[in-house]
Amino acid sequence: MIVRDSNIKYTMDPSLLDSNLEDKDALFNQLLMNAAAEDPSILSALNKQAIPTTQVRPVPGFCLKTKTDKNEKVFVNICMADNVPAPKDISDEELIKLLESDDPTGYRVPMSIGEPHAEIDKSGQGCTAYDVVVSPAFMEKMKTSELFKTFFLTVMMEGLENKYEMLLSREWVILKNRRFVGTLQEQSVRTQSKPVIMEMDQSTSPSAGSQSQSQKSLIQEVSSSQEEMKSRGKEPDYRIVQEPAEGHPDFLVAEINLPQVKVSSSINLDLGEDRILVQTRSNIYYLDIYLPFYIVQTECGAQFNRKTRILTITMPVLPES
Repeated sequence: MIVRDSNIKYTMDPSLLDSNLEDKDALFNQLLMNAAAEDPSILSALNKQAIPTTQVRPVPGFCLKTKTDKNEKVFVNICMADNVPAPKDISDEELIKLLESDDPTGYRVPMSIGEPHAEIDKSGQGCTAYDVVVSPAFMEKMKTSELFKTFFLTVMMEGLENKYEMLLSREWVILKNRRFVGTLQEQSVRTQSKPVIMEMDQSTSPSAGSQSQSQKSLIQEVSSSQEEMKSRGKEPDYRIVQEPAEGHPDFLVAEINLPQVKVSSSINLDLGEDRILVQTRSNIYYLDIYLPFYIVQTECGAQFNRKTRILTITMPVLPES
């Protein structure tokens, strides 16, 4: 996904957000065509920005049992896979120091949180199981360090709660005789999970090779809720419109007003299948909202206008099944 930071060249015409456009299918195409008129390489760049995925086949590690606030039994299979990246290798002392610092999110554990699957426990009762996958190296780390294990389980539980909007008991039990419950589910994860933010000064001419003059930074995506451990900023004003205005939309357009943000490198944008998460440096803004439709993540585009201080996100919507 490309986020263009500009003053003039890529300003979005507010009329494009009018839900009464006669040509209901034109909005997304107009957005791309307007940009392409200034820089023909944009469409080519968008086509190349499709984020590749890889299949993760979980290998069982250990399993814990807990329950929801509704007393529903839940099992979490903690698994490993070679194609899940390992976190930075630090000591117990370094982890403690980070957690006690002003920025406790300095240490992140890459993980893949899978979809819930219904299972039957040993007593024949129905239950729900989740598969969470980490790297083999971090699995070994948890075997030798109770601190890292507790840290991971705490973060992982928060991640499950946030992703599936539920509350889980922290009085979990790690099973001694079972490494997993149910059938482990293969997961599809992105191998290039970072949107690209591209900045353009007002004086930059797209025809003069703006792509090469852009400053690019990667925003690390981590399937964890460690951002909960630091204070959040205020929720910015925003609006979301759909096209067409009635029925199942072809795409959604979100406009997020960030008046105190000057450059796109201050923005951390993450798009889930039905979620928008926007965070900014120094915790000025924090927006975490769920969408009423599933979007095509790999075809989304975003643009930050430094003149209006508005972040615009275009999101194609998956067709009705």
